[in-house]
Amino acid sequence: MSVIFNPDRQHTLSSPVSISGTGLHTGINVDMTLRPANPGFGFQFQRIDLPGQPMIKADCDLVTDVSRGTTLEDHDAKISTVEHVLAALVGMGVDNCLIEVNGPEIPIIDGSSMPFVEIIEDAGVVEQDAAKAWYSIDTNITHYDEKKRVEMVLMPAIDYKITTLIDFDSPVLGTQHAGLKTMADFKEEIAPCRTFCFLHELEMLLDNNLIKGGDINNAIVVVDKKVTPDEMEKLAKAFGREKMEVKTEGYLNNLELRFPNEPARHKLLDVVGDLALIGYPIKGHIIAHRPGHSSNVDFARKIKQYIKKNKHTKDIPVYDPNQPPLYNSQQIEKKLPHRYPFLLVDKIIELTDKHIVGIKNVTFNEFHFMGHFPGNPVMPGVLQVEALAQTGGILCINAMPVGDYDTYFLKIDNCKFKQKVVPGDTMVLKMELISPIRRGICEMHGTVYVGNKIATEADLVAQLVKRG
Repeated sequence: MSVIFNPDRQHTLSSPVSISGTGLHTGINVDMTLRPANPGFGFQFQRIDLPGQPMIKADCDLVTDVSRGTTLEDHDAKISTVEHVLAALVGMGVDNCLIEVNGPEIPIIDGSSMPFVEIIEDAGVVEQDAAKAWYSIDTNITHYDEKKRVEMVLMPAIDYKITTLIDFDSPVLGTQHAGLKTMADFKEEIAPCRTFCFLHELEMLLDNNLIKGGDINNAIVVVDKKVTPDEMEKLAKAFGREKMEVKTEGYLNNLELRFPNEPARHKLLDVVGDLALIGYPIKGHIIAHRPGHSSNVDFARKIKQYIKKNKHTKDIPVYDPNQPPLYNSQQIEKKLPHRYPFLLVDKIIELTDKHIVGIKNVTFNEFHFMGHFPGNPVMPGVLQVEALAQTGGILCINAMPVGDYDTYFLKIDNCKFKQKVVPGDTMVLKMELISPIRRGICEMHGTVYVGNKIATEADLVAQLVKRG
């Protein structure tokens, strides 16, 4: 990572980087190349071995199989075991990456994310000229599967953090939990943790030839039953070893655990990888009890649907009357050539070089309500647009060299009135520059909010003229 990592900017790789290995389930040797990608690209897989080299987006809606890892499929193109490389990309702060593969499955390597983290570090991570749009979750989102005894909850938090708890009724594993307080700890705390399975699962997979690329070094095998010498001999043959044995701790062969709770930490790794399929970076605290790929993907779909449903509220300015304004009405009068009853902005609460937010309190005793729909007072749409224009005037004047300026309308486009504005409403007026100001010409997009609803939208063009 760069020395100063800005989590509010998008990042990609500095250069392409490759790794090769065997797919755990297919046994096929696969070459994988991670390539830099443009802002907004996200994570996409490309099967360069198939006709047309089709792309598969890392999207929970494209998951077709979760029985032994997470599989994505789009039309006839499929890619399996995507969770470990996705976890590595998220854990290293990468937002945009093209993942090229020449086979149907991501290499398993050692069963963890660490080999992928290492090649990402080799490539380098670079900041991009684009903001990262975090989605802060403002309510609890839950997923419960009574049959699998799985419970997952996403709670509001100022950072993205995860806690996992596992309980497989296993005397070897017992009850374990793992936590990740910040993604900055992913490399050290989570990435090295390898996948695990139980011996009875391993035997079933071997009997059905479902782990053609399996090796005793890329999975922790938990021995959950008594094993006969014949079974040991069969396992040794399957893994090309002279001898297999069970350690006293209940794990197969001489595999040393990297952490006492490595299985719980690997489950957390899987959560990071599978939730990358939401497609939106989130801020919140995830608590996952007995998570698995199926539940992770179901939970990802639920979070994605919530974000899509509430996405329009993400950029709604928050008006807190307890906070002092940047400009009060007297200061606004010094900027604008308008006075009551035509001054339609009461205060300015946000101002940057690219956007401004103003407030207009709508009261019953304003002049236009006497003649506009008497008995059914509705604020005229043209005055709502004028309120936006006045707010935008302050944004434009603020961006110009010191001096006194007037702003004049040149054009209004795409104006839509979506909801009535009536006495008692508080209009939140947001104006955003569409392009930089050139030769005194300002192009802006304006939105009037009442609560969380859009009342009016328009694109406005104005000209700044210096007085005197």
